[in-house]
Amino acid sequence: MATKRDYYEILGVKKSATLDEIKKVYRELALRYHPDRVPHDQKREAEEKFKEISEAYAVLSDPQKRALYDQYGHTGIDQRYAYEDILRTADFSSIFEDLADFGFGRSIFEEIFDFDIFGKGRKVRRERKGRDIEVEIEITLEEVAGGCEKPITFMRYEVCSVCSGTGQKPGTKKEICTRCRGKGEFYTSAGFFQLRQTCDLCGGTGEIIRYPCSECKGQMKVKVARKISVKIPAGVDTGSVLRIHGEGEHGTLGRGDLYVYIRVKPHPIFTRKDSDILTEVSISMVRAVLGGEIEVPTLNGKVKMRIPEGTQNARFFRLKEKGLLHLRGYKRGDEIVKISVKIPTSLTPQQRKLMEEFARLSGEEFERKESLKDKIKKAFRDK
Repeated sequence: MATKRDYYEILGVKKSATLDEIKKVYRELALRYHPDRVPHDQKREAEEKFKEISEAYAVLSDPQKRALYDQYGHTGIDQRYAYEDILRTADFSSIFEDLADFGFGRSIFEEIFDFDIFGKGRKVRRERKGRDIEVEIEITLEEVAGGCEKPITFMRYEVCSVCSGTGQKPGTKKEICTRCRGKGEFYTSAGFFQLRQTCDLCGGTGEIIRYPCSECKGQMKVKVARKISVKIPAGVDTGSVLRIHGEGEHGTLGRGDLYVYIRVKPHPIFTRKDSDILTEVSISMVRAVLGGEIEVPTLNGKVKMRIPEGTQNARFFRLKEKGLLHLRGYKRGDEIVKISVKIPTSLTPQQRKLMEEFARLSGEEFERKESLKDKIKKAFRDK
């Protein structure tokens, strides 16, 4: 069992801190770890942190509990109070009333904790939405350009159709828990103190299933494969997340949501920069010098592009609105074409002769390449 952290350390206050200082710190931490104010993938971690700081505040904001904690530590608190009672007797009202504009209220506490911290009596089941589900799909850059519809399959728990979610064998009924006698909790004595505990036999419900359903084994739900079609809007990128409402798992307050994480495959000839795409096209030296039309690949097939005379290597051209649609749909990006001029690695004698003539007309010096005939003549002269 993990050792509990010091309450003062959790809140980051000194042991001499006043009640006002403790309240101020708790307000700041409660805002920071409010589950609706953090990214979705950090929500579970934030909930655990919220529980931890709330427990620390509940003890340190109560003079009696604080004195007991200062003298005996966690042992003194645990022997005297059940976890539920620590929170139920704390002054949270003044906290969430001040923070109502930030989404605080009874509902946030009821959502995070497994019981009604403002209620009295035994523990109750938490009413909440079902668990969210996350899946990842891969799409091509062409699909990004025009948007697409993709089939996806995922696993989720659904209410058992055999027992209709009761967990019982059809025709049978739940029985009163023999351990807690239907109260959902019981007391144990630890010397001078009494400790109230949730019944581990019935899980706090006060009832047990004597004859479980043969399909779900008393779990009230079964895991099934779910297949749906998801519309992917144009312009998405790796890391984009689509939220599909109501496709998560079943809960007492409705289904959770499905979060679809997008990953775009690398493209063999295009790279992406926001809504623009970049590609490289090779042209001959003759085309670069004389200019003319060339064919350029785009995400929607090839198009013609004019190359002006004297085009230099690594020059960039822009094809307007041949890129990707902006995710918000109001503008399409461009295609940026980088020109790569191919220099011949070998020339025929006639080609070399023409190049040498061009060099002479341009006033350029060059090293003359000896022909086989010239080499033979030189060999005879040297004898």
